[in-house]
Amino acid sequence: MTNPTPVEWGALSDQEVVRHAARGREAAYRELIRRYQRPVFSLIYRMVRDRELAEDLAQETFIKVLNAIDSYRPEYKFSSWIFKIANNTAIDQLRRRALNTLSLDGSPHAENAEAIESTRLQIGDTRESQLDEVTSKELGSQIEAAISQLRPEYRSCIVLRHIDGRPYEEIAAMLDLPLGTVKTYIHRARNELRILLSETKE
Repeated sequence: MTNPTPVEWGALSDQEVVRHAARGREAAYRELIRRYQRPVFSLIYRMVRDRELAEDLAQETFIKVLNAIDSYRPEYKFSSWIFKIANNTAIDQLRRRALNTLSLDGSPHAENAEAIESTRLQIGDTRESQLDEVTSKELGSQIEAAISQLRPEYRSCIVLRHIDGRPYEEIAAMLDLPLGTVKTYIHRARNELRILLSETKE
């Protein structure tokens, strides 16, 4: 099979490019990097909130992708597979050190007010909301401090849902978790955050 020209690479599906990369074709691997360098970096950056560290972890992710390319199963979306590797790489880092906090004003990719609101982090139900008791700025600082105390798996789900704006089904595919587990993690994370926030008032 002939090696596609640079113009032809863009016409191939991810699965087709992966097949070439698995055969050792460097141009195919470069094409995968071209397609996913920015989204992989973006996902990791929103997890670790450190640009230099995110760049290092993105590079580490692509090394892992290259080393594991033969294990990719083409019946699944390549994007979910590579994002799972990126997410796990970020989680490993989060387990090793405390990191800066993150913005909780809804997904930056939301295209309208409704989408922003649907991905905004909510703590508890309306009756329990701290928004009625402290200013938005103070609440943001308290939530950010509380999130830094969550276990990495919970933080990962919170970031993917409320920062990246991904639907529950996609988060489940990316993390290789049952949909119910993802919803449970987010529910438990919200409960833990509510408790942490209440403790700050005592």
